[in-house]
Amino acid sequence: MDYKTAGVDIEAGYQSVELMKKHVKETIRPEVLGGLGGFSGAFSMEKIKQMEHPVLLSGTDGVGTKIKLAFLMDKHDTVGIDCVAMCINDVACAGGEPLFFLDYIACGKNYPEKIATIVSGVAEGCRQAGAALIGGETAEHPGLMPEDEYDLAGFAVGVADEKDLITGAHIKPGDVLVGIASSGVHSNGFSLVRKVFEMTKESLDTYYEELGMTLGEALITPTRIYVKALQAVRGADIVIKGCSHITGGGFYENIPRMLPDGVKAVIHKDSYPVPPIFKLLQKTGNLEEKMMYNTYNMGLGMVLAVDAADADRTVAALKEAGEAAYIVGKIEKGTKEAELD
Repeated sequence: MDYKTAGVDIEAGYQSVELMKKHVKETIRPEVLGGLGGFSGAFSMEKIKQMEHPVLLSGTDGVGTKIKLAFLMDKHDTVGIDCVAMCINDVACAGGEPLFFLDYIACGKNYPEKIATIVSGVAEGCRQAGAALIGGETAEHPGLMPEDEYDLAGFAVGVADEKDLITGAHIKPGDVLVGIASSGVHSNGFSLVRKVFEMTKESLDTYYEELGMTLGEALITPTRIYVKALQAVRGADIVIKGCSHITGGGFYENIPRMLPDGVKAVIHKDSYPVPPIFKLLQKTGNLEEKMMYNTYNMGLGMVLAVDAADADRTVAALKEAGEAAYIVGKIEKGTKEAELD
């Protein structure tokens, strides 16, 4: 009897590390100290010391049941982007610059090529965010998980000068809401998605004219990362008063999280195009409209609150950065809630 017989292949673990090294190296920032394979990731704080009042920001999340699509489609190179996005978008919407990221993969059996493919997606997400992938863990769990399945989670750390934090404290009536387009369903609500659509290879491979692609391709499209979009707005000398990352809970839960007491956010549903995947999901599942907006991003991955005088410049800065952006609503007096009309 040995460890391999018990279900854990140490040699496969070594091979996974070797295969993923090239992806990790592409994310390295000058602040990263040491190489891959140490007991911890080291990151220099020298630049942070130049800030007046540096504040560390952190975020942790996973991909959720969207990962089941990766199993069914045997496509593992994009869920890593989702994992990074779910963590780092939270850091970015608080005003933070992402510094580094760590991932955790739990699998029933370590297939080195598959693990390296997953990590390639994590590395791509880190590149999009400008963060370094400084470490991670691949844990083989024989008997706990099926051999061909895995789960993926991550942890991000960012930094901001305290004066640059986006807190929502100064949002006032008359401010304007600017929405930044999502890339699709992102990584929330897939337990419902998997009930609405038949989760078979045949179903996922079905081409839909209104989508311009197969159902599987539309659903597995990775979550958009908004770090550079927010940097573009701030680079245009625009103050972002509030920022909401539209994840699980949709509009009704997430938008109020950026609001101070005494105001409400009014969103005009016809102010931007709702992507076809949401219309197909609602129609196929016979889902109530309010539940759609209470579960999904409905085409807006982030919503910003800015001064009315800055609204058009904000949209222009986002479009210059390659984002689709829209003026989608305003701030009014009221209770701390999101109101859709």
